[in-house]
Amino acid sequence: MSSKHAPPPLPEPLRVPVADSHTHLDMQDGTVEESLRKAASVGVTTVIQVGCDLKGSRWAAETAAAYENVHAAVALHPNEAPRIVHGDPDGWSRQGTREGGGDAALDDALAEIDRLAALPWVRAVGETGLDHFRTGPEGIAAQERSFRAHIEIAKRHGKTLVIHDREAHADVLRILAEEGAPERTVFHCYSGDAEMAEVCASAGYYMSFAGNVTFKNAQPLRDALTVAPLELVLVETDAPFLTPAPYRGRPNAPYLIPVTLRAMAAVRGIGEDAMAEAISGNTARAFAY
Repeated sequence: MSSKHAPPPLPEPLRVPVADSHTHLDMQDGTVEESLRKAASVGVTTVIQVGCDLKGSRWAAETAAAYENVHAAVALHPNEAPRIVHGDPDGWSRQGTREGGGDAALDDALAEIDRLAALPWVRAVGETGLDHFRTGPEGIAAQERSFRAHIEIAKRHGKTLVIHDREAHADVLRILAEEGAPERTVFHCYSGDAEMAEVCASAGYYMSFAGNVTFKNAQPLRDALTVAPLELVLVETDAPFLTPAPYRGRPNAPYLIPVTLRAMAAVRGIGEDAMAEAISGNTARAFAY
């Protein structure tokens, strides 16, 4: 395997164990056992496994039921909602080509997410939100309807809301304000600037930083991390995506959390143990485990 595609080496273990607040084990190589063992060997002892469609959400719930240190989040990803309604002629998602099922199909899918959200080992409803990067104007209505429904489901079941916000900051914040956010709301792979971090902080929203906080061009993210209250900061991989520097472009996995966490501690000007302690407590609070 060329080093470009080889898994990065194990980082130095953390002294204070932490959680990966957002990962997709079902999209990574190797077994769940291997992933969890490798992560635990460097101090990443808990993971939040996140569903993006019905199949992935069912898998997340089953996996969390089977493993004590895995917690599930279930949802239709913002890009999944328009595909359910309008179809997916290019087969871009993992399900291959699909016919559109209209609003009735979205209602059926949301009913299944609602059923899964009631399970005790499902800690969160997500990732849901808005994605103006991949979905054009024709899909926005479906995305928005789905997002509002997920907010309602999270509140009714007393679960955490996990938000995917891509190039849609103002609309995401507006809809949260209109619907009333659940008690615990997490911006996964936080992508706003320092000004938005202040808005999130005043609303009590958690901000979860991924490997892209280490990228050269990510100064606005580092600025946001500098102003975010420490008690609202989480860390995640979003694995297999967003592998931190210097391994960008290679497969990401929960065991790489220490790389991102150390970079975050440096940005904040605090020791890695203090950063890990804060993040460990914050994640347990954010997902009520």
